[in-house]
Amino acid sequence: MSTDPDQIRARIAQLLADLPDPGPDGSNLDGLTDDEIEAIATRLEEAHDVLVQALESVEKG
Repeated sequence: MSTDPDQIRARIAQLLADLPDPGPDGSNLDGLTDDEIEAIATRLEEAHDVLVQALESVEKG
């Protein structure tokens, strides 16, 4: 895993690029199907994993 901040930012941006904007109160997510919500959750989990891996790489040096 790269610890280059620009590469990490680019990967996160790529993962989050096509996700819907929830809006300030989350109302933009109203009416999504269960499959759409699951796809969003999967993408957010992937982004989280990238961040965790980056932190682990930094800790290991």
